[in-house]
Amino acid sequence: MKTSWKFGVSALCALLLAPIASGQQDYIGRFDIFTGYTYLNSPLISLGESGFHTQVGTNPAKWYALGFDFSATAGDTVLLPSMLKASLQQEIGAQLTMAGIPSSYVPKVPLHSRSQSYATGPQLNYRHFKAVTLFIHPDLGAIHEAAIPHPTDPIGKLLVASLAPSGVKTDWTYFYGVGGGMDINVTPHIGVRVHVDVVRDHLFSDLLNSRTSVRFSVGPAFHMGGNVAAKK
Repeated sequence: MKTSWKFGVSALCALLLAPIASGQQDYIGRFDIFTGYTYLNSPLISLGESGFHTQVGTNPAKWYALGFDFSATAGDTVLLPSMLKASLQQEIGAQLTMAGIPSSYVPKVPLHSRSQSYATGPQLNYRHFKAVTLFIHPDLGAIHEAAIPHPTDPIGKLLVASLAPSGVKTDWTYFYGVGGGMDINVTPHIGVRVHVDVVRDHLFSDLLNSRTSVRFSVGPAFHMGGNVAAKK
């Protein structure tokens, strides 16, 4: 969580220092491409994942765009019983008691996670400032995650054998939320995009409660094609 906050503060500083100047944007490209670094934070399971984020879009008009969004991230965490659904916590506790394991013992299972997200939809753009384009959009799409546990003791291995017999647990589900940010327009054709998304999903619903995740992204954005601003 500390890493995501540091990233967010750095991004905010970049926004505040941007040379925001009033005036019309003389060039608005028909097509936009963005790719950059992204950090996905899921506090429910103390999971931080780094990776890349890319977007491609088209601007039918000055004020809105349509596009496709994809990100791929990976990271590590340690799964604890307190992160699981209450019913599963009780079940694990009962099994440990029956096995004569002291109540002071807390199972810990390190795991590696890989996630991919896919989304498409509209985006609203605010172009009142020549040097900066502000935008906001709904987040609705699908996310896939593969969790690979690496138990370090016999009890952890037994738990993994029960919860993920194949050694890998995967899941697909939908997510929803909201995203937004800004393009700092270095030139009419090149900018720096800072992007934040807050989404809700329920991956691994048999093990976990639904969770809220935050994704921070930053990188270059390229604008090309016919000039939408020239349309009458």
